[in-house]
Amino acid sequence: MAKASVCVIIAAKNAADTIEMAVASALREKQVAEVVVIDDGSGDGTAGAARAADDGSNRLNVVSFEKNRGPSAARNHAIEISTAPLISILDADDFFFEGRFSRMLADDDWDFVADNIAFVEAETVTRAPQQLDHFLDRPLFLDLVAFVDGNISKRGVRRGEIGFLKPVMRRAFLDTHRLRYREEMRLGEDYDLYVRALANGARYKVIHSCGYGAVVRGNSLSGSHRTEDLRKLYEADQAILANCSLTPEAAAAVRRHESHARGKYELRHFLDIKKQSGAGAALRYALTHPFAVPAIAGGIFMDKTERFRSPGGVEIATRGAGGLRYLLPSSAE
Repeated sequence: MAKASVCVIIAAKNAADTIEMAVASALREKQVAEVVVIDDGSGDGTAGAARAADDGSNRLNVVSFEKNRGPSAARNHAIEISTAPLISILDADDFFFEGRFSRMLADDDWDFVADNIAFVEAETVTRAPQQLDHFLDRPLFLDLVAFVDGNISKRGVRRGEIGFLKPVMRRAFLDTHRLRYREEMRLGEDYDLYVRALANGARYKVIHSCGYGAVVRGNSLSGSHRTEDLRKLYEADQAILANCSLTPEAAAAVRRHESHARGKYELRHFLDIKKQSGAGAALRYALTHPFAVPAIAGGIFMDKTERFRSPGGVEIATRGAGGLRYLLPSSAE
């Protein structure tokens, strides 16, 4: 693997307070050949804050969109204007731990390779490198069924939310199979791309060592989404089922995810109608869409009985010896 072979893509909107840290953490890595920041219609000086992190190595390219086009369009544009053979996605409010790519690129037996994620509270970011646990790599390969099922939430059951993983991707694989982000999606666009890659035979490797810091903020845009976004998510599953050659097991997994996403959509859509037009209009919608009734009734029941269940739910992360929470559980070295 070439010493500098990674393009880090950062799609950013109104991230002036955080993007300097993100860019600096990417430029710090010797394997990074270029950092492409797409300022996606920001109004707060995001582009200038990104340029403030420039280290003078001529690896930073900041491009501004006049209007917001969404993370998928921003990432696709960055892919098109960059040239490095490997692509890594970094969210504008996150960061890389120093040395992240050394372990990820140690072997060459993958098309996608991801590592563990540490969830870091915003006020403790500066202390996080000292708190980071050192995990054995313990490599494993994900197939489509395991990946899809890892993205279906189940109440009361802890699961590794592997859709959160931020893999390094081979540009050659994406180009060969004509894979890009679906630009109409603003929720689950990563999930959709990875499923289509796995359907095309991608070798998706995961190592347990941790190099990605996901900063937890109460006002994170990634923590909220529109009802319309849920509809586009289940429609993406429908497109995969219609257009990809899947094994029966893989198709069944995608159908499970489609049903899961559609159920969330139907409940949210019902509540939107109730809020905007009243309970009568919402009831009429349910009566004329009987297939939606189980999701609506089940969601309402769970909401109404939440106070009778144990508080806190089940976290998607496990706490390490140093106090940080990690996506993938592992024994420390």
